[in-house]
Amino acid sequence: MQPLYDWTPVFRLMIVGLLVAAGPLVWVWLRSRGASPVQRLRVLAGLTLFLTFDLVLFGAFTRLTDSGLGCPDWPGCYGAASPIGAHADIAAAQAAMPTGPVTFSKAWIEMIHRYLATAVGALILVMAVVSTIERRRNPATPVLWPWLSLVWVCLQGAFGALTVTMKLFPAIVTLHLLGGLALLALLRLQAVRYGQADALTWQAARLSPGLRAALWALFVAVWLQVALGGWVSTNYAVLACRDFPTCQGSWWPPMDFARGFELWRELGAQGSGEALPFAALTAIHYVHRLFAYVVLAALVGVGWALRRAGMAAHGRWLLALAGWQLLTGLSNVVLEWPLVAAVAHTGGAAVLVALLAGWLAATASVPVGGAAAATRSVAAPAWRERRA
Repeated sequence: MQPLYDWTPVFRLMIVGLLVAAGPLVWVWLRSRGASPVQRLRVLAGLTLFLTFDLVLFGAFTRLTDSGLGCPDWPGCYGAASPIGAHADIAAAQAAMPTGPVTFSKAWIEMIHRYLATAVGALILVMAVVSTIERRRNPATPVLWPWLSLVWVCLQGAFGALTVTMKLFPAIVTLHLLGGLALLALLRLQAVRYGQADALTWQAARLSPGLRAALWALFVAVWLQVALGGWVSTNYAVLACRDFPTCQGSWWPPMDFARGFELWRELGAQGSGEALPFAALTAIHYVHRLFAYVVLAALVGVGWALRRAGMAAHGRWLLALAGWQLLTGLSNVVLEWPLVAAVAHTGGAAVLVALLAGWLAATASVPVGGAAAATRSVAAPAWRERRA
């Protein structure tokens, strides 16, 4: 009897993901011998955060090299766990269309992305389970955030599947990008909560209400700009404007906002099925560019305010990232979307999201008990380590 669904590729991908995750787990175990379980969780959260950042960058690389359909099924590659097992199918697809979406290099890029995503999911599962066990001994150990991260990474996996099965549907691909950055923010918050649970190494921080509100406003603005940037990338609208500061030689080029921001449609098409007009791509690009001016001004303003408040390092980070995003964004336009600049632009956005999420979490008034509840002035760093 023919099974309704073949689960073999799923199990094979899970095995590969577990093997990849075993390396970071062993490294954390060896590096943190003698440390408390919460301290080990904090190290593991930091490492998982780093790997998730790599995953976001590799996801951008996968999208920008048109490798998203390198394996046109999910989770395997033509039912196999790797392109090696799908050699015949990939060769046939590449022979039929040598520059098409399926080639050996694109298949490997797509599958490496899936392996890394599965490994990150495995590490998050370990943190959720260990946090639940440790909570019985240390009531300050966070449980909500690890399990929320686990649920979120599962949703990310579902969006990854939809990205393939819906053939790079722009709204799905953009949501997949936003979901990856949201996972970064969750893991950064989780690492902060582990620090708060570790009474020997954590001290809380305070910000003035006005500065904290400014950080929140900047956080929201960054998310909106990331969503607009994702919409530009997934609609391949970067080269709709090839000059700067004007667009197509004009300060207000012909634009079709209604069709450009029609969310539920296929790639390159309107909801009616007709081809998307160039004016729609121009509108997508130019809105992202105009709002970039707002976000850059906000980054500089909040960065300067942090420096004046005694948080010089935090302020320098924002000012440096503002410059980085401006440089990489301009490079995408004037150099006609080079791969390095495009990936670097996504990386800058990811760092911004993670930093702001961490600062907002570190300055929140969360009672965790013991020595970790101590507060200090805003002039001190947001966190520091000290020996017991």
